[in-house]
Amino acid sequence: MMKKVYICSPLGGDIKGNLEKVKRYTRYALMCGTAPVVPHFYALCLDDNIEKEREIGIVAGLGMLWFCDELWVFGDEITEGMCTEINFCKNLNIRIKKINEKDIIKVIGG
Repeated sequence: MMKKVYICSPLGGDIKGNLEKVKRYTRYALMCGTAPVVPHFYALCLDDNIEKEREIGIVAGLGMLWFCDELWVFGDEITEGMCTEINFCKNLNIRIKKINEKDIIKVIGG
């Protein structure tokens, strides 16, 4: 069975740009032979600028973390939402792995 990894990276602010980045991170995870769990795609259905809808997305994402083997952290910035996900994993003893740009380039190129 494939390892399930939760993709943890910024979303808010430049939502369009961050969604493009998360596509790349998802490709990297797939090419590493994992089954990525990508809560960012909720932003295609919910409005991250509306607090109630943002909260729905966060809670749904945290609900998926229960089924993941690892959380992979991407990007140079750790946002408030990412901190929530990271702390949730620490409490559940879910492995947290930082993925840097060099790792990505090795697998999928620049």
